Amino acid sequence: MAIDVAVARRLFTREEYHRMGEVGILKETDRVELIRGEIIQMSPIGRRHYAFMNNLGHRLSILLGTRAIVAVQGPIVLTDDTEPEPDIAVIRRRTTSYKEREAFAEDAFLLVEVAESSLAYDRSPKLRLYAAAGIPEYWIVDCVAESIDVHRTPHTEGYREVARITEPTATVALQAFPDVVLTLAEIFA
Repeated sequence: MAIDVAVARRLFTREEYHRMGEVGILKETDRVELIRGEIIQMSPIGRRHYAFMNNLGHRLSILLGTRAIVAVQGPIVLTDDTEPEPDIAVIRRRTTSYKEREAFAEDAFLLVEVAESSLAYDRSPKLRLYAAAGIPEYWIVDCVAESIDVHRTPHTEGYREVARITEPTATVALQAFPDVVLTLAEIFA
């Protein structure tokens, strides 16, 4: 005999999510992020993920200098119930310090997800979240294929401009900083 049970899900706000961290329910070592009110466990970081994220973050920091901040695995507020932690965020320098007010979607020039085991998630739900929030540029670094998907011009369901860069000698430039040019060989070294 089957029992039909309705299951209610409890969704959380950013305030509740942060409170869980303050009281010890969530620990600093927990790899989680808040997506549409749900606490999502993130994939462990593999060796290739770690290497490519560090290569990209390092190169971006050097090339951007003081024009922008390159944040690594920090939260960015999209809505009251969504605060993902992209692997890399290129965010604007502003007069109000980030210690006073967290980074919001309007602060972002570029968000990057480095994907080793999370590729499907980064190409679908994450992509739609970032586009809906108006993130102007989103890169997905595919660790397995050693390629980069570049997404620009957000709209409600995704991005209007999409390019996949696959050749090691190919270059990719930031839309907000066209003089900041990287080769895939630099990223995937």
